[in-house]
Amino acid sequence: MTALSFHRAGALLYGTDSGTGATAVVFQHGLGGSEAQVAENFPDVSRYRRLTLECRGHGRSAPGDERPFSLRMFADDVLAACDARGVGRFVAGGISMGAAIALRLAVAHPGRVRALILARPAWLFDAAPANLRPYAEVAAALRAAPRDAARQRFAASETARMLARDAPDNLVSLLSFFDRPDLGVIADLLSDITRDGVGVTRDAAAALRLPTLVIGNGEDHAHPLACARELAQAIPGARLAEIPPKASRKADHVAAFRAAVDAFLNDLPATIASES
Repeated sequence: MTALSFHRAGALLYGTDSGTGATAVVFQHGLGGSEAQVAENFPDVSRYRRLTLECRGHGRSAPGDERPFSLRMFADDVLAACDARGVGRFVAGGISMGAAIALRLAVAHPGRVRALILARPAWLFDAAPANLRPYAEVAAALRAAPRDAARQRFAASETARMLARDAPDNLVSLLSFFDRPDLGVIADLLSDITRDGVGVTRDAAAALRLPTLVIGNGEDHAHPLACARELAQAIPGARLAEIPPKASRKADHVAAFRAAVDAFLNDLPATIASES
């Protein structure tokens, strides 16, 4: 694994470039995630080359001064990382926010993206999806009170009670934001990104002619299975993999996630898999 770092638009960004295979896969983490999230879920095989950039304000990457944060900003940073590492054409993929970045890259830069992996998508074609409102509530709590009081305020909310009942894994993730060191940056990230949109229309998705894998699971308020199903229907020929829920069967979820990605990449036509 090779660590990468570069300056872009006022921010020092970090990432990893791992594997030596002929298939280049640019695979991005979700909102609040990092390289570690991708490493946990991506197949641990040497025949792929995986590049992951930690988005601004995530992992080791600096937030920079430019605001608001946006999916477009993150996608542009990812493409710049590909240019810096000599990655020409690639499979674009990611989890949640990473899936949104991948879809944006496929539509905005069709000459660069060979195939798509859209895992646990949280966005469809409109900005500020309702399923991401709890993230905005966390941002509002962080801005309204000091850390401990903000955590208590959110934990006592109707939203937190609903998630504890229906999507406990989502609640654990949301509560973890109150432990981050720079709460101002976290509040900006959560509010800016969750009110943003991918910038891709349904017609643009329907015009895609790329091998596509969509991965979805139940028991997940932030990433509804219905969202994965609808996105798979919108992209011609997309393959849908419904895997066990992360909330109640994490080991099975990770194993099925890795297997689905590995099978998809292994099935790509040789002309796609070998060009970079």
